Amino acid sequence: MTAKLNLDKLDLQIIQEMIENAEISYADLGKKLFVSGGTIHVRIKKLQESGVVKGTKLHVDLKHLGYDVIAFIGIYLEKSSLYDSVAKELRRIPEIVRLNYTTGNYSMFAEIVCKDINQLRFVLHDELQKIKGIERTETFISLDESFDRNVLVYKE
Repeated sequence: MTAKLNLDKLDLQIIQEMIENAEISYADLGKKLFVSGGTIHVRIKKLQESGVVKGTKLHVDLKHLGYDVIAFIGIYLEKSSLYDSVAKELRRIPEIVRLNYTTGNYSMFAEIVCKDINQLRFVLHDELQKIKGIERTETFISLDESFDRNVLVYKE
């Protein structure tokens, strides 16, 4: 486990502002937070090097690209010691966009995005079920995503 980082108020403000709008320029962010753009640049670089900030992502509305099915899959493993090898195999399935090692009923919980039910069936039947170490799965199809957000890291 890594040591706790010493993040100050400015670091948290920068993170929160960038979560809300990653396109803001360092100069504009500096003006908003009453510091120089150079200070923002140095702080962002420090946050990246420490692993707090892991790049930026483009948020795409997948429905506009024809991805109409979002499902969650509870995965039961034959043995919990198989997690690493199964996770490695699951990583190879591009439709799986998130994977968590969990407590409770399932050993793993995955989020999967597909264009249609036929693609979901293919992934479940032809790819997922063939992975050694998976005992069985339970699939939940999402009817609607009400919201998707990051945790609030700083509030004035």
